[in-house]
Amino acid sequence: MVVWRHAWQRDEGREKVQDLFQQSFQEEPTLLWSAPGRVNLIGEHTDYNGGMALPIALPHRTYAALRPREDRIVRLVSAQEDGIREVNLDEVDIHSSAHPVRGWPAYVVGVAWAMEKDTGIKVPGFDVAVDSCVPYGSGLSSSAALEGAVVGAIMKMSNIEAPVEDMVSWCVRAENDIAGAPTGGMDQSAVLRCQEGEAIALDCQTFTTQAVPFDLGSRDLDLLVVDTRAEHSHATGGYGQRRASCEEAADTLGVDNLAQVDDLDEALGRLDDPTLKKRVRHVVTEIERTKEAIAALKNGDIERVGCLFNSSHDSLRDDYEVTCPELDTAQEVALAQGALGARMTGGGFGGSAIAVVPSSSTQAVAEAIAEEFARRGFVAPQFLAVHAAGAAGEER
Repeated sequence: MVVWRHAWQRDEGREKVQDLFQQSFQEEPTLLWSAPGRVNLIGEHTDYNGGMALPIALPHRTYAALRPREDRIVRLVSAQEDGIREVNLDEVDIHSSAHPVRGWPAYVVGVAWAMEKDTGIKVPGFDVAVDSCVPYGSGLSSSAALEGAVVGAIMKMSNIEAPVEDMVSWCVRAENDIAGAPTGGMDQSAVLRCQEGEAIALDCQTFTTQAVPFDLGSRDLDLLVVDTRAEHSHATGGYGQRRASCEEAADTLGVDNLAQVDDLDEALGRLDDPTLKKRVRHVVTEIERTKEAIAALKNGDIERVGCLFNSSHDSLRDDYEVTCPELDTAQEVALAQGALGARMTGGGFGGSAIAVVPSSSTQAVAEAIAEEFARRGFVAPQFLAVHAAGAAGEER
């Protein structure tokens, strides 16, 4: 059986989170914002290496309802968790401190903490309710969606004005410093900057972007997202180890980051550790694949993009070693069922895969993947058929 995860209509999301706020705090919220999850088309583990990425925003969004308080207390409730959490903004400290903020509230109060550190402006306490149709733990950036859903609201109630580049930075610091997840900034850039019908070509060296058309519907194609539901967490060791390996390799090669490697063969010849060689080979070739995919999309060459998807997955499996049996199975079955291309997306070690499939075959591809997961004894996957949606913003 195929289980589809559909995006909420915007009015449905607003109603859900407003009701949760009222039931939890016996008052009406004064601010209501939302932000999308994201899926990265190609350019994986390139962001913290200064390379290129190509994300889109999902129609699936996280909704946040807020009301400022007179003190420095933040009370938090989520439809996805039990109970009301409470954090004093005066006591927020980095994840390695003696008293870190644990769990999902770290992503919320971390944004306020980073904003204060950067601007010097004290943020008032607030009550916040959160509800979301972004699948949690799926590699679709539920954490960045949460950060994106609160950053604008916190700015508004604190009378802070800032460019989107600062908003991205605050969300990244929340994730890195307070939540302890060593992500690189692509997720936050996507949820705060993407637009309907477009991907963004994100240069993670400068964090500048350019719009790239992404409208599969006009070609009778779908982007099928397969949430493998295999365990997935950025705040665990595998992701951090990959990042540390890249930093070690860059240091050995005498560059600031691996995006500055001009001659791959020469660089590989200077590395003795076979694991570092593989990590560098993935990053450098993935940056080139991403640039090629950007050019192909601009030229309408979806078939070439599909081929690049496949090469990306192979590299992530063999050189970066972040796939898992569920991700590999999803990719293999999708291709066998006629997908133009398929790959894992996100940090890996679980999470999601994506495939470009003919619209007439989307249901059949999903059914074939679900059947193969059942045959292999995997947890049943869930599916999203998505388009390129818009960025975070205030709900009215």
